[in-house]
Amino acid sequence: MKEDIDRILTTTPLLKAKDIAREIGVTRKEVNSFLHSRQDRYKKDAEFRWRLIEGAELVLTLPSGWLTGDEFEAILQAEGQVLISPIQDIKIVFSPKCKTMIDCTARLLALANQLIDQGKCVTMDFENAGRTKAYLNRAGFFDHLDEGVAVLPDRPANSAADKYRGKSDTLVEFGSVDPQASNEDLIEQMTNKFVQQSTADYQLAAFTVFSELIGNVMEHSQSPLRGFAGLQKYGGKKSHIQTVVSDSGVGIAKTLRPALKMHYPNLYEQFGRRSLEADIGLVTATMSEGGVSRFGGARGLGFKSSREQAVKFNARFSVRQERFCLRFEYRSGELVDLHRQTKLANLLGTHICFDFFLD
Repeated sequence: MKEDIDRILTTTPLLKAKDIAREIGVTRKEVNSFLHSRQDRYKKDAEFRWRLIEGAELVLTLPSGWLTGDEFEAILQAEGQVLISPIQDIKIVFSPKCKTMIDCTARLLALANQLIDQGKCVTMDFENAGRTKAYLNRAGFFDHLDEGVAVLPDRPANSAADKYRGKSDTLVEFGSVDPQASNEDLIEQMTNKFVQQSTADYQLAAFTVFSELIGNVMEHSQSPLRGFAGLQKYGGKKSHIQTVVSDSGVGIAKTLRPALKMHYPNLYEQFGRRSLEADIGLVTATMSEGGVSRFGGARGLGFKSSREQAVKFNARFSVRQERFCLRFEYRSGELVDLHRQTKLANLLGTHICFDFFLD
């Protein structure tokens, strides 16, 4: 509801709740309840007409404790369409002892850089989360965070990732995916760390996943914003290694759709017309079957071989697109669950996360 009300009051300020309700198709009671609970953002005049408060700030608060990518998505979704909101000032507040898992960290990093690219003002507040800031510095987060993002109380003066790179047993610091380079060092670092924390049985799987997905970012993202990749091992009852590869490009469906009519008529018949459901169907087919390329032929989009390797080890992987996310879970080489999330907040690009569960 928030994004709809913001959009309406930006284009037509000073509207009564009943007029807003009629525009967005809900009841006046729902609109009134929403507006009255957010009077730091909306103000009414003597005639009960509402407007956005000039200079209003959108605040994302990240709670204490472990924060997964799914939990970050829920926080983002609750605030509406942050990326395309008319609100220009975005503040991200880290609570004490907030611990972002690497899938969450990757999406947060991509969002912040995309907001800056959209011309918005972004602030990250670590006033009460010094340990969080220290971890993110160690992981290379600030090395890839746009300089336009304001950091409170201050941005780290030096990169802990550069100083200690390669010295952690459980972490591969975020590395930039350069479309003009081979990225061999990054692929090697991630593969070696993965094998070190698992067994040599994972050598081929790890190398295939990292080389193909990083190569996919290089070839298909079509964005001036660089992609990045990282890895982190987590303990607990069931140890697992989580790896992420992210870009801020146009997404899988938009990349592939121009090639469907000529090279993949069956897919064109099913998914040729752009819609959310068609995008979901096309991405599902690409990720589960592979062998689909914007160039045609058997070259594939860089998922087929990595998927085939990953499923041998009961991996779970997700692919986050602009408006939806798909999660594939395999056991004994078989797909046992395909979970889809829709109505997500806009986030450009392709963000892939693999979880390898260790015996």
